[in-house]
Amino acid sequence: MKRYKHILPLALGLLTLAGCEKPFDQLAQDPNRPSSAPASLILQGIENDMYNANRAPSGFNGVTNEPWDDEQRWNQFHASNYNYYATNDYAWTSTSLNYTTLKDVVRMEIEAANTGQASVNPYSALGKFFRAYFFENMTRRLGDIPMTDALKGLDNLTPKYDTQKAVYLQILSWLDSANDDLATLISQKNGNLSGDIYMGNSLTQWQKVVNTFKMRVLVSLSHKASDTDLNVPARFAAVLNNPTKYPLMSSLSDNMQYTYNTVYNQYPRNPSNFGNNATRENMADTYLGLLTKLKDPRTFVVAEPAGALVAAGGSPTAFSSFLGASSGEDLATMASKANVGGYSFQNRKRYYSTYLGEPYFIIGYPELQFNIAEGINRGWATGNAETYYQNGIKASWSFYGLTDGANTVYFSADGGYQNFNTYTVNVSYSDYYAQSGVKYAGGSTGLTQILQQKYLAFAQNSGMEAFYNQRRTGVPTFQVGPGTGNSTRIPLRWQYPATERQYNGANNSSAVTSQYGSTGDDINAKMWLLQD
Repeated sequence: MKRYKHILPLALGLLTLAGCEKPFDQLAQDPNRPSSAPASLILQGIENDMYNANRAPSGFNGVTNEPWDDEQRWNQFHASNYNYYATNDYAWTSTSLNYTTLKDVVRMEIEAANTGQASVNPYSALGKFFRAYFFENMTRRLGDIPMTDALKGLDNLTPKYDTQKAVYLQILSWLDSANDDLATLISQKNGNLSGDIYMGNSLTQWQKVVNTFKMRVLVSLSHKASDTDLNVPARFAAVLNNPTKYPLMSSLSDNMQYTYNTVYNQYPRNPSNFGNNATRENMADTYLGLLTKLKDPRTFVVAEPAGALVAAGGSPTAFSSFLGASSGEDLATMASKANVGGYSFQNRKRYYSTYLGEPYFIIGYPELQFNIAEGINRGWATGNAETYYQNGIKASWSFYGLTDGANTVYFSADGGYQNFNTYTVNVSYSDYYAQSGVKYAGGSTGLTQILQQKYLAFAQNSGMEAFYNQRRTGVPTFQVGPGTGNSTRIPLRWQYPATERQYNGANNSSAVTSQYGSTGDDINAKMWLLQD
């Protein structure tokens, strides 16, 4: 069900069943060529593409976005020390697009209608959410994109570009409409959903997803809080103050997450590929350094102590025994230090001992709590930001299995994934929260605390949300240097695909000029979304 073929925006029409040499009338009668597919089957493909949608560089189309992959290095959660597999360089150019999947959204809606479903049905409601999700995924990478004309299908071969502001206004409209449609279907107990791999075919759960995603979108627009058309603060407050109309996720059990299995979709770190990455990727200091600075017990779950520091007399359960490498460090230097135990590696017990690993959040409850805390901190709504802030921390701790009292942690006994030494770590949430660096301080300091904890909760999850939040806020400070390819800055965007310049050149050129002027289609240019 995975589709990675790149197409132009013009291809958002119906699926065309073409052949090589036979006349069309014979093709139409070919029994081996299906003329339709169940909406439920198409839904599964679209949902699977949500997991793949965050894939950044066009040169890697077809490689699944997953934990411990390129995106998570660019989020600075871990770092490669072996350039045969990857570097830490932000050496991206263009990005892939999601119009193929959007074409499938159109087809799903048509197939649902063809079976006699009402004009408002589960598939049409989710279709609006999928439009919002995939258009948002593209615009935040590029800026202006074809949207209105692209949705007209094959009638327009050179679709004009919509401004990024227009795209976001439409995204918010789609989300509101999806919420209303789902509410109607739920209240009338009308319409059946099947094929759903995320929310168990529950429209109630999907409504929570829609509104939780809306809160992510609104927070991402923080630089545009004063825009009277977007009206971000009022929209944010409307969701928060009316849970009956806008139900939100209320626990980890509401997460939209990709779950791995032992046969077809194995966790990317598992016993079968232990030798490939176990020592060729170490923890990044941006992430691990923040954990140890805050004396956060998640340290002991996600990482292992640096061998050289323990050999020098450090306790395996001392925060000072854990050290990540700067993502900006020269890769050869990083490799030489990692090879002698100078840096911490990922925890072998958690990430290598099974084929199931941990679920991969696409849209999650901890992020929602931090988003609400951020919005309240910014004055968009009344409420207790500290409560939501603490809810987010507690939810993230729960995801990692941490509880008050004695916790057993596991570190590899011999560098492998089968034999582990066990240690007891005493955890106290109240003691952790009492630290000045953790206890919510309100104001600008409190905002930084919220953003730091959101970053920690994003680890190995949620695509590049950690990057997008850092790009928007500057928190945490990303480390740069020879290893990242530029010693002073991290790129802000991707270039448009070459196919856009080739087949839709006039509109593409106009969009680039109107947005970035003489800077051109530059990965360091600042898009409208990031401008105050």
